[in-house]
Amino acid sequence: MKTFFASLLGTLAALLLVVIGTTVAGFALIAAMAAMGQTTPSLENDSFLVLDLDANISDSPEQFNDSALADALMGNQGPAVLQLRAVTRALDRAATDKRITGLFITGALSPSDYGSSFAALSEVRDAIERFKASGKPVRAYFVSLGTREFFLGSVANELILDPAGAVFVPGLASQPTFYAGAFERFGIGVQIVRVGKFKSAVEPYTRRDLSPESREQLQVLLNDLWGPLKTTIAQSRGLTPEAFQVLVDTNKAAQPEQALASGLVDRLAFRDEVLDELKSETGKDADDRTFRQISLAQYAHLAAGDTPGNRERHDVDGSVRGGVAVVYAEGAIVDGEGGIDEVGGDRFARELRRLRLDPDIKALVVRVNSPGGSVTASEHILRELRVAGERMPVVISMGGMAASGGYWISMHSNRIFAEPMTITGSIGVFGMLPNIQKLGNDLGITWDTVKTGAMADMNTIARPKTEAEMALLQGIVDKTYQDFLTLVSDSRGLPVSAVNDIAQGRVWSGKRGAELGLVDEIGGLSEAIAYAAREADLTKNFSIEEFPKKKELSEAIAELIERLQPRGARVQSPVHALIRRIENEVGVLAQFNDPRQVYARLPLEIAAP
Repeated sequence: MKTFFASLLGTLAALLLVVIGTTVAGFALIAAMAAMGQTTPSLENDSFLVLDLDANISDSPEQFNDSALADALMGNQGPAVLQLRAVTRALDRAATDKRITGLFITGALSPSDYGSSFAALSEVRDAIERFKASGKPVRAYFVSLGTREFFLGSVANELILDPAGAVFVPGLASQPTFYAGAFERFGIGVQIVRVGKFKSAVEPYTRRDLSPESREQLQVLLNDLWGPLKTTIAQSRGLTPEAFQVLVDTNKAAQPEQALASGLVDRLAFRDEVLDELKSETGKDADDRTFRQISLAQYAHLAAGDTPGNRERHDVDGSVRGGVAVVYAEGAIVDGEGGIDEVGGDRFARELRRLRLDPDIKALVVRVNSPGGSVTASEHILRELRVAGERMPVVISMGGMAASGGYWISMHSNRIFAEPMTITGSIGVFGMLPNIQKLGNDLGITWDTVKTGAMADMNTIARPKTEAEMALLQGIVDKTYQDFLTLVSDSRGLPVSAVNDIAQGRVWSGKRGAELGLVDEIGGLSEAIAYAAREADLTKNFSIEEFPKKKELSEAIAELIERLQPRGARVQSPVHALIRRIENEVGVLAQFNDPRQVYARLPLEIAAP
C-alpha cells in the first residue's frame, strides 16, 4: 500500500509539473506574441529599404509566426520567411515612397522546401528592376555570391563584394539519389506500373542511375532554365552570355580580384566601409550605430494595410465591390487533410468550396508550386475549381513547379500564367508497389493468409503482386493516363494525339510550355491577379483574401507547444546536409497515400549553389 501511495503521489506530482510547465509555456508564448505585436516599425525620411536575403522566399504566407516565436523563446536565430507577394508589393510601394532613398540588398538566401525557386526570384528581380527604374539607387553587398544571390544582385547600380568573399556561380545540376541497390540489399521489393517513357518518378527506387529518357529530358530542362539565368545576369553586368559562360566554365572569376577584373562586381569593400557610406548618404554621423533604414519585412507590414482575416484592399476609396481569392497550393498533393507543408486534397477542396460559395469572392487565383502527387486528391481539387469556374474567373499562376498533379489541378482555368523558369508538364502516371517479403524472411518473419478471393489480400506488402494483380493495376494506370490526356486536350484545346506527343511524363520549362500550348502567358502572380480582377470587372476597388489563413492565437499556441524544438545552427556540415537530404527524399514515400495507389508526381532536384 505504501508503494502504491508513493507511486500515486509521484504521478500526481509529475502531472502537476506538466500542467505548470505547459501553463508557463503558454503564458510565455502569449507574452512573446504580445511583445512582437506591440512593436510598431517606424520609417524616417531618407531611409534605405533593406532586403536581407538571409531568408527563404515562399509563395504562400506563413500560417502562423512560429519561427519568430521560437526564436523569441529559445534564443535561436534561424532564417526568416518572406512571402513572395509581400516582397514584390513592398518594393513597388517603396519605389514611389518619398521617405525611401534607395534599396540595399545583402545576405545569402536559405532555400527550403519549395521556397526561393528561380520562378519566384524572377518576380523579385522584376520588382527590383521597377524600383531601379524609379531613379532610386540599388546597392548590393555580398560576402559570398551564389547563383541565386547573383541573379538578384546583378541588377544593382553597384554590386559590391567583400575582399574576403567569393563568387560561386557554376550553373545548374540535377543529381537524383538512387535506392535500388539498398532496397535489394535489405530485401525490399518494388514493382512498378506506369505510363510515359519520361515518367521517371519511380527510377530512384528501381534503378541505380538515370535512364536515357530521363537524362535527355533533364538536360533539355536544365538548358532551358540556365539560358534565361545566364542571359539576364550577363546583360546586367555588361557581358555577352557567351563571355559569362566562359567565366563560369573556367572558374576564372571566383576570387574577389578576378570577379572585379572580369566585371562581375563593381568594386571590393568591407562591410564597415559600406555601412559608413550608407550612413553618410542617409544623414547619419560616422559614430552612429548604423544608417537610416527599414527592413523589407517591416516595410511590408507598413505598406500592406492588411485587415484581419487576410483580406487586403486595393485602391480603396471607401467601398469594396468584391474580392479576389488567392489560394496557395504549395507542396506535394496528398490524399486527406495533409500536413502544414502539403496540399491535402480534402482540406483544399473544402476551402475552394467555401470560397466559390462566398458571394463576396468574384475571382479565384490559384498559385501552384507543387510537384504533384495523389491523382485522387488532384481530381478532388480540380472538381471544385471546375465548379467555381461556372460562376467566376479561375486563373492559375505557376510558381517554381506546377508539374504532374500540379499541372492536373491547373486545368479548366481561364488562363495559365508561368515564369520562364517554372517547371511544368510531366503529364504521366505511375503506381509504386513495395513489398517486404524478403526482408521479413531474412529476419525470420513469415506470413500466412486466409482469404475469400484471389485478390482479397491485394493491398498487402508481405508479398509481391501476382501477374493478374499487376495487370489490373496497369489497367488503372493506363485509364488514368488517358483521362489525363483528355483533360489536357479539353482544357488546352489541343488534339489528344498532340498532347500525347508532349506528354509521356516529360517535364518542360515554363517558356517551352508556352511554346507548346501548355501555358497561356509568361507572367507572375501579380499579372495573374490583375488578369483575374479584369475578368471579374473589378477594375478599381477590390479586396484580396489568401488561403491558407493564419491560425488563431489558441491554435498557434497549441501547435507550437507540440512543434517547438530548439533549432540547430543554420549552417550545416556536409554530413548533416547529406543526412537531411536522405531523410527528405525517403520521406517522400510517406506522401504516397493515394487510395488507388496512382500518382502524378514529379521527382526533381535542381541544385544551384
